[in-house]
Amino acid sequence: MTRPVNVAILGATGSIGQQALDVIDRNPSRLRLFGLTEGRRSARRTADHMIQGQAGDSDFDARVEAMVTDPRCDLVLVAIPGARALAPTLLALKAGKEVALATKEVLVMAGALVMKAAGERGLRPVDSEHSAIWQCLWGERSEHVRRLIITASGGPFWAHPDLDLDQVTVDQALNHPRWSMGPKVTIDSATLMNKGLEVIEAHHLFGIALDHISVSIHPQSVVHSVVEFIDGSMKAQIGRPDMRLPIAVALGYPERLPDAVPPAQLEELSGLEFHALDESRFPSVRLARQAAVAGQGRPAVLNAANEEAVNAFLVGAIPFSGIVQTVEAALNAYPGGGESLPEILEADRWAREFVKAGVRGAPSGRLKA
Repeated sequence: MTRPVNVAILGATGSIGQQALDVIDRNPSRLRLFGLTEGRRSARRTADHMIQGQAGDSDFDARVEAMVTDPRCDLVLVAIPGARALAPTLLALKAGKEVALATKEVLVMAGALVMKAAGERGLRPVDSEHSAIWQCLWGERSEHVRRLIITASGGPFWAHPDLDLDQVTVDQALNHPRWSMGPKVTIDSATLMNKGLEVIEAHHLFGIALDHISVSIHPQSVVHSVVEFIDGSMKAQIGRPDMRLPIAVALGYPERLPDAVPPAQLEELSGLEFHALDESRFPSVRLARQAAVAGQGRPAVLNAANEEAVNAFLVGAIPFSGIVQTVEAALNAYPGGGESLPEILEADRWAREFVKAGVRGAPSGRLKA
């Protein structure tokens, strides 16, 4: 009998980490919690490696490196939010570990570098949309793929075109109609910046050109994404809006873990809707695509400026509508740079300083784009 897979979770106290622990608990013969990182809260688990603290602290970083490079570790689930996830992801890949990636910002910032480090082994996507595409591509040839269609719930505001986005409160923006997620991802869903980031992520994960990746609003969040093939056929992955399913797919691959979630009932799916994305009202996808095409560190600027703008909104420093305006202002001001790891990290640092300085110096809470 083969032993269970030893799983290390980076970010065990976040939403993804907590649901991953549930998946592991349900599958003790297949999965074993080998190590974890936790922030201020305790994950209430025991493991070979128990690491508390924040990325950037020298002792914390050294202990994370020891965990993800430990020969006994088989699989690393990266669920640390934001740009802080980049360094441990690269460490795990360079150590030859399987990596399940929940942090889309890693590929947005440094997709080419990360995929080079992943090599033929690749990455196991945890985002529900990319997990869906991944599953639809199993057994398919890349030259047969015409288009990837990433679905979007639309967030809490898409269905309210008359709503004044200047007046949106933090509580309103955090009230997602379908998914239970952390605050940063929930705000990204409200601005639809998450879809812009996911377009870039899909481009790197699957090697599909940016102009062959589109976004469709699907409020029911049951069809998680669609792949269109050159013969006109389409494959879609259907499942309940429950992150335990893509987590289970990533942790169990190439096997399926039983009963990760209850299956969707087809008889209940008669009211599925799909709508075009209004990029004039939600320009995030356009900005992300432009940043990816322009390159020279701009995806890292997009990501870092968005992280800082979301933080500013959450503490009341800028209005909801100022988030995307701030990102656009940073992209317009950025002079361009290179695409080595030090240059990407410098672009990230530049964008954060630009946004922080701009928010401090703009009485209206807005940076001019």
